[in-house]
Order: sequence, then C-alpha cells, then structure tokens
Amino acid sequence: MPEPVLVSIAAAVAGRTVAGLYQLIKAKFADDPDASAVLEAAEGAAADSQEVGELAAALEEKQSVDPAFGERLHEEWDRVTVEQSAGSGGVANQVSGQVGGNVVQARDIHGGISF
Repeated sequence: MPEPVLVSIAAAVAGRTVAGLYQLIKAKFADDPDASAVLEAAEGAAADSQEVGELAAALEEKQSVDPAFGERLHEEWDRVTVEQSAGSGGVANQVSGQVGGNVVQARDIHGGISF
C-alpha cells in the first residue's frame, strides 16, 4: 500500500488542484504508456477511488526506481501544502505561485475595494 502522502498527492493531481505536481508527474510518466494511462484514468476521479489508488501505487513505483524523482515530488508537495491556522477570529491567508493581477487578503471588509 502506498504511503499516505502519495495518496494525497495522487488525489490532488486527479483533481488537477496542483498544476506543478501534475506537470512533474506527467513529464515523469511520458515515456511509460501504462503509467500515462493510469494518470489519465485518475483525472477527475474521487480521492478515495480505485483510480487514485492506482496512481498512488504508480507514484510509489516510480519513486522507488528514481529516488531523485521521489525527492522532487515530495519537495513540490511540501511547497504547495503550507499548513496554516488562525486562532478564534483570526485569519490565515496565503498566495503562492504566479499571480497575475491584484490580490486582496483580508478578513472583514466594510465598504468597497478598488485598485
């Protein structure tokens, strides 16, 4: 059974919620038609689906053969999954990746915002 973090990565990739991870995995699987088919089958699948489980298993196999890939995979996951918390009434905001345009990070806004 794949390690839990690989299942989380597979679920995020299946939902296309993390573009950098998807591209990293797609590039790694590019020369392996079976692995590419597993990636395609997982796209849009539920986090607890068989397809996501198979993707996690494929990731485990790839990282066991190529530890450098496993390291890059985990580094990218760590980069995109910053844990945030805020106390009662607090706010935790995060912007990552490339942002085109304006970003507003706020808690309570009374009135309009203009740039």
